Amino acid sequence: MENNFTNVMSNKTDEELIKIVTINRSKYQEIAIIAAENEIDLRKIESFKFEEVSEKIKINESIIINIEKGSVSSGIRFVNFAIDFIVIFILFALISPVVEGFLPLVSRVEFSIYRISSLVFFIALYYIPFEYKSQKTLGKIITKTKVVNLEGNKPELADIVSRTFCRLIPFDRFSFFFSRNGFHDVISGTKVIKG
Repeated sequence: MENNFTNVMSNKTDEELIKIVTINRSKYQEIAIIAAENEIDLRKIESFKFEEVSEKIKINESIIINIEKGSVSSGIRFVNFAIDFIVIFILFALISPVVEGFLPLVSRVEFSIYRISSLVFFIALYYIPFEYKSQKTLGKIITKTKVVNLEGNKPELADIVSRTFCRLIPFDRFSFFFSRNGFHDVISGTKVIKG
């Protein structure tokens, strides 16, 4: 068993080892902590490194607290959704019938597939460019909010794409009734804050 912990701890970074023997100590078995301490001794990690990691943790915790304080309420999130939904619906209602006129849709199945896929396309076309470029949609502009990653920075394109397609999860809209963060926030690692 100790050999397993020794192998595991030898693959950890200095920062991870320091966290294990300090702030996360209660989350580990005693034998794992001993293996981490032995690895720290082997690497000859200096005490100033502990102070650096401790300072970094405090800064990260401060950022997380500020983001949580700045998180907007479920009511504002609903207003954002309502405004954005209206904009998407208007665009869909104006453009989709025009495109339908050029497509040879003969069966109900083809028509249904076209309608669903074009709605997904409009959702992606609306959210991805706006949230990636400016961190805001029309709803967020009106409510003076923006989307950020968990560090409080502008999200990466992959985060925004993930966030957008997670909106299609059934019951995503209802997830705000149980928490400030909906499914699409949690899965994509983003938050909506004042700003």
